[in-house]
Amino acid sequence: MKFKRVSAIFMALIIVAAAAPHTLAAMPTELVPVGRTVGIDIKCDGVMVVALGEVETESGSVAPAAQAGLLPGDVITQVGQKKICSAAEFKEAITNSDGKTVTVQVTRPGEQRLRFNLTPAKDEAGAYELGLWLRDGMAGIGTVTFYDPKSGIFGALGHAVSDVETGSLMPLGTGCIMPATVTSARRGEPGTPGELKGEFRFETKLGTLFANTPTGIFGHAADSKTLTRGEPLPIGGAKELELGAAKILANVSGTEIREYDIEISRIFSGGDDRNMMITVTDPALLAITGGIVQGMSGSPIVQNGKLVGAVTHVLINNPEKGYGVSIDGMLANAYASAAMAA
Repeated sequence: MKFKRVSAIFMALIIVAAAAPHTLAAMPTELVPVGRTVGIDIKCDGVMVVALGEVETESGSVAPAAQAGLLPGDVITQVGQKKICSAAEFKEAITNSDGKTVTVQVTRPGEQRLRFNLTPAKDEAGAYELGLWLRDGMAGIGTVTFYDPKSGIFGALGHAVSDVETGSLMPLGTGCIMPATVTSARRGEPGTPGELKGEFRFETKLGTLFANTPTGIFGHAADSKTLTRGEPLPIGGAKELELGAAKILANVSGTEIREYDIEISRIFSGGDDRNMMITVTDPALLAITGGIVQGMSGSPIVQNGKLVGAVTHVLINNPEKGYGVSIDGMLANAYASAAMAA
């Protein structure tokens, strides 16, 4: 079976199987904490503008997209009457325009759909361009937080998959998780975040995604045995968090999932995506990673026998410390999104 090597790109500081069931899932009272590292592949709902540039023509430099008003973070969903699902489709539509003005439909964060009229410019090589850098998907390594055996829903990452250049949440078109093997770990140092590196199998799908939200990505597992290595634990809400000892489940070598000691050192109120600060105290984990590294996002946090949250971000200047999101914050987005997708 052939593997493809990739670097972890989802941030702990800062992504087809069976079809999703079309029934509303009841909010669970217990979940299986997972801690498994997986490959995540997300395709954008359209193509995202990550940067604007100029087109070098025989008459000089022009910037059709910038001059028309497009911005980084805009998501192009349509050119003329053609729905756009990939950068290749967008390029084909612009090439076929033969230099004539086209109407481009975009979605912009915080605003309704917008339309722009753009006239492609012919570059020095004879190709029609608009002066855009685009992204239509992302792939990387992250950690599955929980699995609900009753509904088949899983959650991962503890934060959104966002475009690296723009910081904008990537609107989910399609996505899946795949088996992964951690091949190495680069330790985090003050000012330099570490990362997990691994291999994953594109041809094997563990589940499909239905939501990309500020508190995580969510989906349906391919079958009932995909993510059930552990036993369900009761859910501990944000109000049950306590300062002091806790544990995380993490997969930082091969496919082995282990418990590591941490402390919940601060508790925040009123936040949706950062409810606690955690400190890694386990000597074994500190020796391997130096604390929290990219790819560990989503590692479940367990305290007093309850699943209470997930690792989200690391403090860049102190990799032993990071932030966590409460499990009820993740569940609120997971099951609201599941209801909308049903």
